[in-house]
Amino acid sequence: MTFIRYLKVLFVAMIPVVELRGAIPFGVTREGLPLPGTMIAAVIGNMIPVPFIILFIRPIFEWMKRKSRFYRRIAEKMEAKAERSAEKIKKYELFGLLLLVAIPLPGTGAWTGALVAALFDIRLKHAVPVIFIGVVIASAAVSLITFGAKALFGF
Repeated sequence: MTFIRYLKVLFVAMIPVVELRGAIPFGVTREGLPLPGTMIAAVIGNMIPVPFIILFIRPIFEWMKRKSRFYRRIAEKMEAKAERSAEKIKKYELFGLLLLVAIPLPGTGAWTGALVAALFDIRLKHAVPVIFIGVVIASAAVSLITFGAKALFGF
């Protein structure tokens, strides 16, 4: 059933690190789905966690730091990752957030963008549209790469 295959793409896009950068190639090559529908499912899946991350990550990190040394290290590692992106955000503000999400490289994406937005107190109503635009741009870039690889290598 095609709906189930699109649902798989949506769920893959929700996974941190993988996000739509992995979901689009997965949908097109592994599931055999057409690119436009795959892009839409990947964008939706990638955006689902964003508001929850922005709203709840700070209290979760505080809980993790109190819970145990192991969890504290994880929270501090994620905060440090967000801090590394801080220069772009501080210098370019919302445009920096857009670039952070839009450029499909390791360590970028909607999860990182939402984490940075939360830690730098960027309001939900400003962060979500910017992250969405970045996700759409990233999906176009990943789709072009996927389409090119598929045409070249016949996946």
